[in-house]
Amino acid sequence: MADLRFLGISGSLRKGSFNSAALRAAAGLMPAGASLEIFDISAIPLYNEDVKVQGFPEPVQKLREKIAQADGLVFATPEYNYSVSGVLKNAIDWASRPPEQPFNDKPVAIVSAAPGLFGGTRAQHNLRQMGIFLNMRFVNKPEVSIAGSASKFDADGTLTDETAKGLIKDLMAELVTWTRRLKKA
Repeated sequence: MADLRFLGISGSLRKGSFNSAALRAAAGLMPAGASLEIFDISAIPLYNEDVKVQGFPEPVQKLREKIAQADGLVFATPEYNYSVSGVLKNAIDWASRPPEQPFNDKPVAIVSAAPGLFGGTRAQHNLRQMGIFLNMRFVNKPEVSIAGSASKFDADGTLTDETAKGLIKDLMAELVTWTRRLKKA
């Protein structure tokens, strides 16, 4: 049984998403004593304060509970127009509403995959900006941005690039170390 439990959230809803595939790879590369559960955000409705005043919709409440119960988070973010996807931003907006927003002091790692040359680094930057406001505790290195993603995964969505696998493995190890360090503080 894992003593540290992490929650993974992909910012892509596409069936063949490279970011979701990178998150699945991360789940398989967790160090001993750690596990990664992936949460599907596809059922989360568009944020609407009129809906929120009636209570959190069930998928949002479940996400908030999973985030609160997790020792840390792993985001996999695509890059749309130099930023995170709308569905990821929407999920973060819903989950972060008071009371007791669950991101506070949560250790977080980010991976991204994109077909372009930068591999989603601009989306990672924007996600970090949101996370600063929400008091997330980001792992800074190694940075994992899988550029040219179409050539790094096979037809089944399995990550085949050994360099990317190594970086994800190192990032997950650092996330575990960072989480343990923050728990001691």
